[in-house]
Amino acid sequence: MTDLNASQPTLESPVAPELTRAVEMAETVIRDTTANPAPLGLFGFGMTTVLLNLHNAGIIGIGSMILAMGIFYGGVAQIIAGLMEWKKKNTFGMVAFTSYGFFWISLVALIILPRFGVAEPSDKAAMAAYLFSWGLFTTVLFVATFKMNRALMLVFFALVVLFGLLGFADATGSVTLTRVAGWEGLLCGLAAIYLAAAQILNEVYGRTVLPIGEY
Repeated sequence: MTDLNASQPTLESPVAPELTRAVEMAETVIRDTTANPAPLGLFGFGMTTVLLNLHNAGIIGIGSMILAMGIFYGGVAQIIAGLMEWKKKNTFGMVAFTSYGFFWISLVALIILPRFGVAEPSDKAAMAAYLFSWGLFTTVLFVATFKMNRALMLVFFALVVLFGLLGFADATGSVTLTRVAGWEGLLCGLAAIYLAAAQILNEVYGRTVLPIGEY
């Protein structure tokens, strides 16, 4: 009769140490010690949103300051934050930050490409379609925030409303609606800045300095 235990490694077997190491490695817990990239992305989004909507509200003009912020802080900084979220296996953060980073870069491109003769300016219908598309994308992310915190829900709810207002403003050519969108956009940007500040201060002080409505 065949001995079923004959093929099993014993403590003296050279295979046993390999199995022991494999078990130890399987039980190892890898601790993530990298920094939280969310405040970077939220500040990049929030500050650029505030500045652009100062223009939409009719307070300032759109010049190199807004365009530079859109490329570098609203754009590049958010993309960097999104890549860092990918490293942390945060799908929501990765999709949100990289997408809105490229949104800002694409928005700047819509403004400057016609000035260099690379493309024709987009008409009101095209811009409305552009904004409504981003509103649809934001609605999907807004639904995902129901499982997160109330401050983030507020940011994305305000952003859905902002895209809707701006889309209808372009579709109808209403300056008044653009102004209303500008003031609503200021609230959206300030909400993102608040959430970024809360994440930094709460981490530094080790307690809730600014509440974000955790579930």
